[in-house]
Amino acid sequence: MAASRSFVRSLQKAQFSSFQLPSQIARPTRSIPTRIVSNSPIIRHTRASASLLRYFSTSPRHQHGHIHPPKPGEELYVTFVEKDGKEHKIAVSKGDNLLDIAQAHDLEMEGACGGSCACSTCHVIVLDDEYYEKMPEPEDDENDMLDLAFGLTETSRLGCQVVMTKELDGLRVKLPSMTRNLQASDFNSK
Repeated sequence: MAASRSFVRSLQKAQFSSFQLPSQIARPTRSIPTRIVSNSPIIRHTRASASLLRYFSTSPRHQHGHIHPPKPGEELYVTFVEKDGKEHKIAVSKGDNLLDIAQAHDLEMEGACGGSCACSTCHVIVLDDEYYEKMPEPEDDENDMLDLAFGLTETSRLGCQVVMTKELDGLRVKLPSMTRNLQASDFNSK
């Protein structure tokens, strides 16, 4: 503790001078690195050691799945039926997709491609035909990926492509007993 106090004291006594940055680099004044010049043997920074100083910036934190809780009175409900039959009724917001909802609630839906419609690991089976009919038709990319899905049914969809709307309030989907994740390493000769 004593060493850190002396270090802080020596920092307080140090004189700071700013480096000149090239004019093409426009940085806020507060982020310009400084060189510490001091008579203290503890702190002796030179131009060579100044490269150790780094710029720091912050960006907004994104939460997994980008799911926000629904506002009171605007809740939509979706029920996930797991492989073992256990049901999870979840209140969601308009515009959330099933993949993000499942992952935000730690349900077993992989989503290997991150929701870009490039795999079939977020395959779900819509349990009620009336809700399946309310969904927009799957696009060609989704149909191509569904062809690779394990346990394909007439009401199969990719969770990343099913976006919750008022019409889908009360939707029930079943997670298939298995998923198929094809990757390049599966095709390497042994």
